[in-house]
Amino acid sequence: VQLQASGGGSVQAGGSLRLSCAASGLTFSSATVAWFRQAPGKAHEFVARIFRSGGTTTYRDSVKGRFTISRDSAKNTVFLQMNSLKPEDTAVYYCAAGSRIIWSSSFEISNFPYKGQGTQVTVSS
Repeated sequence: VQLQASGGGSVQAGGSLRLSCAASGLTFSSATVAWFRQAPGKAHEFVARIFRSGGTTTYRDSVKGRFTISRDSAKNTVFLQMNSLKPEDTAVYYCAAGSRIIWSSSFEISNFPYKGQGTQVTVSS
């Protein structure tokens, strides 16, 4: 299984980016997929998740209303649309996936068996 994250870049505050996570060897429609981020000197933190059953989505409070996670089953890709970006959103963003992730364990990246390589998002003020 390989996850390929892309779409990061540098934007000014208030701008938008769309991250993509493409999978090979794993069908995203039957997996829970999440985005995490890691700022310099900090631990990974949960950003958003789309659950395998029914596509239920969950977000960390600080991105609610600004970020949207979605899944395109035909492309086997999960997206993270990020709007109204803030400097505090600056981090390396990672996608992670697993077919047997339960809800309670889906907020820790270490519980996901598959992880992408990360894509840098930099938001300037």
